[in-house]
Amino acid sequence: MMEVKTVRLIFICFSLLHGFAEALRCTSPTLESLFDALEREVFNKKHLRPVKKPTDALNVSVGMTLEGILGVNEKAQSVTSLLWQVLEWDIEGLSWDEKECGVRRVSVPRDKLWIPDVIIAEIMDEDTSPFIPYVYLYNTGRVYDDRPLRMVTSCRLEIYTFPFDIQNCSLTFGPFLHLAEEILAESKNVMQIQGEWELLDIKGAPRTLNIIAGSYSEIRYYIILRRRPILYVVNLLMPSCFLIALDLFSFLLPPHSVDRSSFKMTLILGYTVFLLLMNDLLPVTGNSTPLMNVFFSISLALMVASLLETVFITNIQLSGDQHGVMPNWLKVLVLRYLAVIVCVPRAKRNRHVAMSPHAPARAMNISSVSVDTPPVTPLHEPALDELRKLSKDLMAIRHHVDKHFKGNHMSQEWQMIGIVIDRLLFGLYIIFILICLITIVCVWTVSSSHVSS
Repeated sequence: MMEVKTVRLIFICFSLLHGFAEALRCTSPTLESLFDALEREVFNKKHLRPVKKPTDALNVSVGMTLEGILGVNEKAQSVTSLLWQVLEWDIEGLSWDEKECGVRRVSVPRDKLWIPDVIIAEIMDEDTSPFIPYVYLYNTGRVYDDRPLRMVTSCRLEIYTFPFDIQNCSLTFGPFLHLAEEILAESKNVMQIQGEWELLDIKGAPRTLNIIAGSYSEIRYYIILRRRPILYVVNLLMPSCFLIALDLFSFLLPPHSVDRSSFKMTLILGYTVFLLLMNDLLPVTGNSTPLMNVFFSISLALMVASLLETVFITNIQLSGDQHGVMPNWLKVLVLRYLAVIVCVPRAKRNRHVAMSPHAPARAMNISSVSVDTPPVTPLHEPALDELRKLSKDLMAIRHHVDKHFKGNHMSQEWQMIGIVIDRLLFGLYIIFILICLITIVCVWTVSSSHVSS
């Protein structure tokens, strides 16, 4: 008898050294008997950490499933997300036999057990998710706490490459009261995502914060999200590119045509209305300006510049001879250098030679000499007077023709100025469109490479 007691005592000591305790005893395989046993052994200790010694560490497994991104507020630098948080830990020494008690798993009211105080450090607003009153308790002493979280967390959003931006937001799970010596966190991550954003990667890294009282242990998840750009490409980029292309092809209209100015004014009005309607889709933040906003601003500026250039050219085409003689520096800058850059051929110089005002006088002297040389008779006096009057009329006509050709030459120079400026703005339009197209393709390609990698 003494040997049996000794063996039993040795077995009990061995079990205590290895953290084992006696399993729960159920009077019948029913939930009532199991809850009676839990009430006696577990529920009355809900204010204590389920460990044998106060110095023992309790391992808590932290997992989450990201269901979706409900909203992104660029101005407030916050993200509203819906996720399922999973916490798992063991109640040390708790177990029961499945056959004896009738069940392997049972749902237990949350307020009957000790719950770890794991919170998310980046949370900015109160959790509005529905309250889950139960947790699962297994016959091995494993507690499984699975509940949804709808929360607003802070995230530094970089929208410079919008809508091809990639965001890196963090979720830090850590205890509020217990130190690292009391709770050690381990993580499992199973991520799902829907809607405007798609998941590129998720990384978890445990770390320890040292303070005076001890050290805190926490898990930080880095969630890398990529915005799906198709919506913004179709609703923002493509309509804007269509309007810019129309403004580009408007240069094919005659510069002096009034329809060209009215056409450009209609385009500017339509582009302004388009920007006002699409303003809600553009992100607003004080940290940085997206490239798309810069693209829209430059496009509107080019449209206004093309309208002003059309007004200037129309003025030159219709009243170029009233501007006077062109300054020499302007003639050299535009007609000699800019005309070569935009491939505008130089106008041929007018070969009309203006007669000197003294030339008719010399002609009159010659004619008078040639007329006075032969003997003059009274019968020829009327014819000579008519010739002199005709000579004066020819002088007036010649003077008027010279003045006309001189004004026409100045008008041609001013018209050439307008043609060169029109061709220069047309070239700038083409260069701007090509640069924007190359930039969009490059940014989109880099963003897509993150998905493939």
